[in-house]
Amino acid sequence: MTSLLSAALAAAEHGWHVFPLQPGRKVPALHGERTCTGTGPCEQGHWKWEQRATTDPDRIRAAWSRAPFNVGIATGPSGLLVIDLDTPEHKGSSDAPDGAATFGALCERAGHAVPDTYRVRTASGGTHLYFTTPSGIRMTNTQGTVADSVDTRGWGGYVVAAGSATPAGAYEALCGPVAAALPSWLQSVLQPAPKRSQGPSVAVAGQSRRYADVALAEECRNVASAPVGKREATLFRAARALGRFVAWGDLPRHVVEEALQTGGEAAGLSTAQCRSTLRSALDWSIAHNQTRRATA
Repeated sequence: MTSLLSAALAAAEHGWHVFPLQPGRKVPALHGERTCTGTGPCEQGHWKWEQRATTDPDRIRAAWSRAPFNVGIATGPSGLLVIDLDTPEHKGSSDAPDGAATFGALCERAGHAVPDTYRVRTASGGTHLYFTTPSGIRMTNTQGTVADSVDTRGWGGYVVAAGSATPAGAYEALCGPVAAALPSWLQSVLQPAPKRSQGPSVAVAGQSRRYADVALAEECRNVASAPVGKREATLFRAARALGRFVAWGDLPRHVVEEALQTGGEAAGLSTAQCRSTLRSALDWSIAHNQTRRATA
């Protein structure tokens, strides 16, 4: 039994759906829609790699008997959300942020340690963090949503499994293959609040602005009264929550920044800490919440 077949079977034993990648590469080895013959699994319509990924040992043995395929894991069908922490070299620039460092800083700002879960070192020197997703939740791919050089793979995405190799290097498991549950705070970062209607009535817009004012006052109180050890995390969450009102036009950004800056400093944070936390949290929230335009 080859090592690549062993890697594919080992992944399948954990319920992870695998499919073959081209030998020595990260590209699926399955035919594309243009060359589909409409036979076999595709008899009722073309099946892409995500649909053909499997945990069936017999299918896996048959596939890997044909060539030394690398192993792809279809994250969505596997119930996985994999966080990809890139290195500056992988981004093609030594000035690019380091994914592990930026993700660690994000966890610290949110008041949490970097989650302990199954990790794989990638061929480029980055890291994949594996998490299981809540039942009924469909997590999709993201790029830069969590932080710079931090991408995720869910439905519609895949990762290269440990045991595979490319000319750049091998994919190596760094611990036992036990994937932790996706932390709820991280899930909230990846799934921003539902988008609002583009054209609310004046009454609805006015009601929303009143709600925004109440939310601003409440979040400022929470920040100002946050205990030591939770001050920066509370400020971070408050800015994320209020950023949607800035995006929707219910609150001016400078009003939110000044109010939360005052609350953060009252809690004991430095001016620089407040500014850094507010800038990153508000930038993210505004970018990921749809702007709402009021109509007369």
